[in-house]
Amino acid sequence: MKLHEQGVYLLNGTELAGEAPVSKEEAKKGTIAYGILKDHNKSGSMENLQIRFDALTSHDITYVGIIQTARASGLEKFPIPYVLTNCHNSLCAVGGTINEDDHVFGLTAAQKYGGVYVPPMQAVIHQYAREMLSARGKMILGSDSHTRYGAMGTMAVGEGGPELVKQLLERTWDIKMPEVVAVYLTGSPRPGTGPQDVALAIIGAVFKNGYVKNKVMEFVGPGVAGLSMDFRIGIDVMTTETTCLSSVWQTDEKTEEYFAIHGRPEAYKELKPSGEAYYDGCIEIDLSEIKPMIALPYHPSCVYTIDEVNDHPAELLREVEERAKVSFGENVKVDLMSKIRDGKVYVDQGVIAGCAGGGFENICDAADILRGRSIGSGIFTLNVYPASMPIYMELVKNGVFANLIETGAVVKTAFCGPCFGAGDTPANNAFSIRHSTRNFPNREGSKVQEGQISHVALMDARSIAATAANQGVLTSAEEFAGAYSRPVYHFDSKIYENRVFDSHGQADPDTELILGPNIRDWPKMPALTENLLLKVVSEIHDPVTTTDELIPSGETSSYRSNPLRLAQFALSRKDPAYVGRALEVQKGETAREQMLEEGMPGPDSGEAVMAELPEIGGVLELVHGRFPEVSFENTGIGSTIFAVKPGDGSAREQAASCQKVLGGWANIANEYATKRYRSNLINWGMLPFLIPEGDLPFVNGDWIFVPDVLAAVKEKRERISAWAVRESDIEEFELTLGDLTDDEREIICDGCLINYYRTH
Repeated sequence: MKLHEQGVYLLNGTELAGEAPVSKEEAKKGTIAYGILKDHNKSGSMENLQIRFDALTSHDITYVGIIQTARASGLEKFPIPYVLTNCHNSLCAVGGTINEDDHVFGLTAAQKYGGVYVPPMQAVIHQYAREMLSARGKMILGSDSHTRYGAMGTMAVGEGGPELVKQLLERTWDIKMPEVVAVYLTGSPRPGTGPQDVALAIIGAVFKNGYVKNKVMEFVGPGVAGLSMDFRIGIDVMTTETTCLSSVWQTDEKTEEYFAIHGRPEAYKELKPSGEAYYDGCIEIDLSEIKPMIALPYHPSCVYTIDEVNDHPAELLREVEERAKVSFGENVKVDLMSKIRDGKVYVDQGVIAGCAGGGFENICDAADILRGRSIGSGIFTLNVYPASMPIYMELVKNGVFANLIETGAVVKTAFCGPCFGAGDTPANNAFSIRHSTRNFPNREGSKVQEGQISHVALMDARSIAATAANQGVLTSAEEFAGAYSRPVYHFDSKIYENRVFDSHGQADPDTELILGPNIRDWPKMPALTENLLLKVVSEIHDPVTTTDELIPSGETSSYRSNPLRLAQFALSRKDPAYVGRALEVQKGETAREQMLEEGMPGPDSGEAVMAELPEIGGVLELVHGRFPEVSFENTGIGSTIFAVKPGDGSAREQAASCQKVLGGWANIANEYATKRYRSNLINWGMLPFLIPEGDLPFVNGDWIFVPDVLAAVKEKRERISAWAVRESDIEEFELTLGDLTDDEREIICDGCLINYYRTH
């Protein structure tokens, strides 16, 4: 694999070159991505884009909050197709009837506003969108980070819920024109190598250096033609883990066949770069060089070949244990070395599931490897989740499921649980191998705060099957010497026709929304004040902080329709003291707001604030020494966290909104891992502060005073003065905010997107 240091030209879709007969600026217009973005841009400028999407997708831990926010902002009808799937909070035994209440809300919302409702266990969100929503040259926005349909020629983006609210209110997604990076494929995959192997190889090469961060990955080159659609899809969905903005592939007769199989031949047209296309970077991949891979705990970029792990198990697993100490400290005992016995690595569980692993071809190939074998009667288990009921039905009809079940594997319905910690949680210290999307700490459902930890490695379905055939001994699929049967896929649309509610865009305003007792409105959120007093209530020095560490997934998902209850879980697996600290600070702000509502009756009106938050008196006294005009009337009180690089992973807005609900007014970071997390902060009225890498001028528990912050945001100041409040003095340092659109500045000043829409 080669990462080009300079931009490249692609000539006639096949040849990489350092120059071309047209200018770079003209050739930039020749990429597939440029054409799609141009078709969807409403700004009139290709430098600053304002994008309107063709369709929206959400699942059942995001759509309630999105629709509630849109309702509060004046929603009357879904203006474009909006698909509400139920693939995350599908286990209704979790949280009593809470999850099913969300499903009832989703169905009535689809009826009332004119949407599509996919009942639980019918399809995972991304498979349904591939099968029924994607189309050549279209753009889809989803409230899930793995919203990636590039293999069908659709540019799809995963964002936090507020960005979908903007589309529902017929506003735009505003970004600068992203750079486009070519993923130039040659050769053909070797036997035993699957799409997850190629995806992991790419992630390993580009995640840490940020080569494609917030850029569009465009898959081109002669190697594309040799890949099946399922293979392309399997690579494409994992591009999220590179931190790219979106992805798109050149299309061909296989894409055309895919749409025809799914009864939508009109969705296909050829899509390819022009004769001279310029890319800002290029990842050059010879597919024949990629071997079966494994991403060791606890990140998809922790990539090795399976052969490397089997050749050096003690060295590599010990490295994982050492890295784990950075995240877990002494809270739990990480013991992967015990998985090495007689020089072999033993795993306890295999899972093939979801939008990445649950495809037809993955499962068929896994069944071929396992045919006639047994997974054994020991601790090792294998669970298989097809990505949709049409896939499930075809695997029943062609006998693949019968073959799998005979081996001892368990076949389950379409569900995303194993990917985010609500299904197949391994035993304490168990080692699970999964063809799913992520292996972040605790994402498989373990609870560090209770001393429980388990470990997930990402692998392709084929090598998981080879490991299962060896009853848990880590094995590369290259050791399988048999043939792959590659049965033909037949899509049966009757399943969806009989079960999915599709309004065909017709709203029924007389339908009553049914809100269960756990569905709550967002609490009142204050506007930004002239000045801010922020207490640092958590300090995280991990190289990267995931959204799962900011707000856990798994069983907490049951409460995502209840902002106050969900907020109690914020940082619970990373910093259990965070919620208590934040709530203490919030008491002071609540008292301050009440004081203002009552009209500040006299010179002693601040006593109520100090009674709720005694330490604020001393802090304000120190600040007064340099800023005598500061008062409780013009200075908000809130909390902030510091993290080196927060926001890797999920698009879930709650990673930010939970902090806001608890009185958070800012994050401070050296860098934000993804655009979507930074956008979530902004949409919830939180300042995305940046500070240079190095020694911090504050520590956990310190107060930070930010004078004139409201004016700084409005006036687009590049640098913002802040002061760390010490025991006897205050010390100045600088913060920055990075690029903000005019609308984003107004949202921050108004306090959140909901407030913004009330005034606009």
